[in-house]
Amino acid sequence: MPALGKRYRADIQTVEKGKALPLNEAVAKLKGFKKTKFDQSVELCIHLGIDPRQADQLVRGAISLPHGVGATKRVIAFCSSELVEAAKAAGAVEAGGEELVKKIEDGWFDFDVAIASPDMMRVISKLGRVLGPKGLMPSPKAGTVTKDVAEAVTEYAAGKSEFRNDAGGNVRAVVGKHSFEAEKLIGNIQAFYDHIIKIKPSGAKGQYVKKVSLSATMTPGITVAI
Repeated sequence: MPALGKRYRADIQTVEKGKALPLNEAVAKLKGFKKTKFDQSVELCIHLGIDPRQADQLVRGAISLPHGVGATKRVIAFCSSELVEAAKAAGAVEAGGEELVKKIEDGWFDFDVAIASPDMMRVISKLGRVLGPKGLMPSPKAGTVTKDVAEAVTEYAAGKSEFRNDAGGNVRAVVGKHSFEAEKLIGNIQAFYDHIIKIKPSGAKGQYVKKVSLSATMTPGITVAI
């Protein structure tokens, strides 16, 4: 295990182990940590009382947070020729059908999100083996398969975030930057938390939310009481 840095050791000394802070206090403590040379991403991790092995308990989706996340994404769109110009005008770095599929088959992966119209799914099905492992395959559940391609491109290019639970039942999402005003971080965190509550799987029994933790790229985690 690598040695903890001086900054991290100083920050962790201010965190009371096992104590959950109200959201406003947790954000204030996070913003009170020493700054780095870059603007750290802030991440919320929610540990859920779900069984990830059960299909009816999976938690996944996408959300546009009210104050953005301080980052843009490179988006491509699989769509028919008549939608190509609208997709590019909305911010897509590439758009098209068979020709775009061929470009990716030849090894091009300079994008973060792939959007597809429903009629394109048969065309891009062959890409499942290469896009699937990278988490880039368009999916109706994630909101990346949609009839309104241009709107989806706009949302994802502006930082709309996809999320899905991991094998431990944790759901993580970037909720902003360390430089964000406290009020904006609080608004984004509350919006993401409320969304996770709203989409609670019907198969989940008992305590749904077990723990909520807030951290930045190079800081210790803070347990949050929401």
